Amino acid sequence: MKCQLVQGDLLDQPVDVIVNSWNRNIIPWWLLLPQGVSGAIKKRGGLAPFRELAKHGAMPLGSAVLTSAGKLPYRGIIHVAGINMLWRASERSIRDSATNAMVIAEEQNFRSIAFPLIGAGSGGFNTQRAKEILLDQLSSISSRAEVTVVEFAKAKK
Repeated sequence: MKCQLVQGDLLDQPVDVIVNSWNRNIIPWWLLLPQGVSGAIKKRGGLAPFRELAKHGAMPLGSAVLTSAGKLPYRGIIHVAGINMLWRASERSIRDSATNAMVIAEEQNFRSIAFPLIGAGSGGFNTQRAKEILLDQLSSISSRAEVTVVEFAKAKK
């Protein structure tokens, strides 16, 4: 599968579905102060995706769950458990998250998907290494979907 790497905002990508790098979904979402991608989703998309996500209960590390996109213009949001209970990502959690997100994308026939750098940011993983691992894992997956990996960059004013 071919991936394109872009710099920008995940929520500005013209795709069918986006990926949210989440935790293991054990601590109630309303007790958390979402940061990064999750914070942006909450701010621009509302609470509906997180309420749906809560109904799924605890997620194994590296697993993925599909919810609606709330007020965002996507067909859905795939939430991946990219960080452990200590808020840390690992190579395995990044690889498994990417694979499981793509399984959902294939099952749902999404034509395009955008990933953030899973594990970077709140996950404490080195940004460059997270990018390398994610791109490597995605390139090993067979899919018809167009895949975009988004490295966050603030819009220039």
